[in-house]
Amino acid sequence: MPRKKSSPQKKHRFFLNPYIDCAFTKCPKCETKTKIRKFPLVIHIEPQQLFFLNKKCKYCTNCELIIVKKQEIEFLIAAGLNQPPETIENKYLVMGTIERKDWQAANKGLLSPQEIITRMYVFKDQWDFEVIPAGWYPSEEK
Repeated sequence: MPRKKSSPQKKHRFFLNPYIDCAFTKCPKCETKTKIRKFPLVIHIEPQQLFFLNKKCKYCTNCELIIVKKQEIEFLIAAGLNQPPETIENKYLVMGTIERKDWQAANKGLLSPQEIITRMYVFKDQWDFEVIPAGWYPSEEK
């Protein structure tokens, strides 16, 4: 039987990578190599729909940072909803993760949206990083 909790707990940090050409093989915060892990993500799509996605993501174990490419998320949401990807852009929020058992039950329709929300792990924080292109810069711009 899945555990019950009164309110969403916080777990992991999250970065939605908007850069097409940056894969973040190293953590942008601590510079350690990222690993590939599969996470059952909970995504809220406007106006009132929950979408579950079991997705391979880059993960930094030191920072507990999950990194997901924005383009991949939008493509998978659009495919799951049978809509063109451009209709999905900026109409969703990746809220957190759930246990694998809960993800399987949710996909079978055995859990209500309210139960999923109470069992979900909300992200501790959502980070944003700016990519600085490689190259030579004058010393005052570093």
